[in-house]
Amino acid sequence: MKRRTLMSLALTLLAGSALADKVVSIGYSGPLSGGAAFYGKDVQTGLDMAIDEINKAGGVMVNGEKTTFKLVALDDRYLPNETATNVRRLTGQGIDVVFVPHAGGILTVQPLTTRDPDFLLVAYSSEPKILEANNPLTFMLPPRYDNYVAPFVSTQMKAFGKKLGLVGTTTAYGKQWTEAITDEWKKQGGTVGGNNGVDYNTTVDYSSAVTKALSEKPDVLFIGGPSQPTALVVKAAREQGFKGGFIVMDQAKFEQMNTVVPQSYLDGSVGVLPTREYPSALVFVAKYQRVYKKIPTSEAALNYVGMHAVARAMALAGTTEDPKAIRAKLGAAVAALPKSVAIYSLKGVTAAGHLDANVVAASVKGGKFTRLRLPNLK
Repeated sequence: MKRRTLMSLALTLLAGSALADKVVSIGYSGPLSGGAAFYGKDVQTGLDMAIDEINKAGGVMVNGEKTTFKLVALDDRYLPNETATNVRRLTGQGIDVVFVPHAGGILTVQPLTTRDPDFLLVAYSSEPKILEANNPLTFMLPPRYDNYVAPFVSTQMKAFGKKLGLVGTTTAYGKQWTEAITDEWKKQGGTVGGNNGVDYNTTVDYSSAVTKALSEKPDVLFIGGPSQPTALVVKAAREQGFKGGFIVMDQAKFEQMNTVVPQSYLDGSVGVLPTREYPSALVFVAKYQRVYKKIPTSEAALNYVGMHAVARAMALAGTTEDPKAIRAKLGAAVAALPKSVAIYSLKGVTAAGHLDANVVAASVKGGKFTRLRLPNLK
């Protein structure tokens, strides 16, 4: 009798394990320490929130199997070589989807996506070169930054004058932005001072870089990197008497900068419209603030959308392990997302693997945001 009882228990346990949820690991390599840590953690919270929602809703059915998710997050300190090391470590663990939120890391690991093992790279960066690589296993979330350049320049040149100073971050991404702004500023008839860029991830005191830029008497300063250090650049400029405008690259977010400097310091700036200003984002914003006790930016919001899209694409593709099949279903997955998740009036995914989202730019005056008309998104 004892043997039969043990056999019955073993069969019961075996049956129970067969019915257990499949747990799929999602990889993340981003800056979780150093000057860009706030930025990297904002991305992570968006992923965590999406995964928590999916799991609490019972997961998704993939080829008849109930599937839930967990995030495996590694710190790369915003260094592309460490991103590559982390990605190899993650894919070596059998992870088939990896989120990376900075251009240097994304461009470094893109060639690895189609090697053995292949993986789907979810890219949170607006660098156009990511799409121009024509990589079949990349899913890019934000709009290309070159959509912002011409309207930013025309708005600020008209409002403040024709001389531009440069104090952007010196990352690969920052250098590309600086080059694009410089070329467009000259194209529209302005003059550009010397490049006083600094590494926003390691610099603590921005006073000397700002002093050099202001010595050339600019009407507008181009600035940007992660939000918190970008706000410190604004602070240094205003405290040195700068009355002109700012062109703020899209990585920095007004709603976070405003926690470091007074709103009045941001008047005369152009940048990305805060997520909370989108009517369709109200449910997401309220839920995020309740969970994380802070204001969500597009770092959290777009990666939240991206994770939901990946999970739904897996369900539609009937696989969690074939990156090509998952990538092929992303367009249908995005189109099927509920309104509470599709917070940027999503249209789908382009053939190049780019999320087609209605992300908007804005100028700041008197603490209020005025939307800027952008060209058709690329």
